[in-house]
Amino acid sequence: MEKFVELDEITKTYPSPEGSETVEVFGGINLTLPAGSSNVIVGPSGSGKSTLLNLIGALDKPTSGEIRVDGKALAGMSPEESARFRNQTVGFVFQSHHLLPSCTVLENVMVPALAGSGGLTGKNLEARAKGLLEEVGLGHRTGHRPGEISGGERQRVAVARALINEPSLLLADEPTGALDKSNSEKLVDLIVRLNESRTLTLILVTHSQETAQRMDTGFLLDEGELKKL
Repeated sequence: MEKFVELDEITKTYPSPEGSETVEVFGGINLTLPAGSSNVIVGPSGSGKSTLLNLIGALDKPTSGEIRVDGKALAGMSPEESARFRNQTVGFVFQSHHLLPSCTVLENVMVPALAGSGGLTGKNLEARAKGLLEEVGLGHRTGHRPGEISGGERQRVAVARALINEPSLLLADEPTGALDKSNSEKLVDLIVRLNESRTLTLILVTHSQETAQRMDTGFLLDEGELKKL
């Protein structure tokens, strides 16, 4: 299958609080993921799972090594190119939905397109946002605000928002972490279905064994090393 995400000898270190030495999060990570695959990263808290997702999504930069997504080297991008990459190629879903409380559900879904360079505006953008809300089962909630819907519904809005610019890579960082068992299962069902129907490359971080088992391929990140399960 076509290579889509490639990590070559990725390291990440931070200065220690005292500033006298560095703290290594991980070192020498290599990873190749095919397009359209679903992948899960598990590991103990503090092992660097979220940091690794942030590197792949160009929210952060590695200390050394090279990351390529769809053949593009992230290190060679200008700040403007990195911003466009995050907006157009990557969809992010976090543990907290990060919805704008004063905006309606429909407006929240449209926000990334308004800030981006996808070229979709006006009625066409509104129609796509409504279609995505229908797809995640929230077509009847377009005029509601985040405070007027449930936690599970807010996460589904976040998923719709992540897809508004039709990304090819979906990064989900503990998306069910704040949900109960029933809503967690519904959200994972939705993400798996979208991965299959849209041929998205999916990388999901979770502590849930049940969620991990739904993915094609699993990886364990522990003590600075990434191992295939």
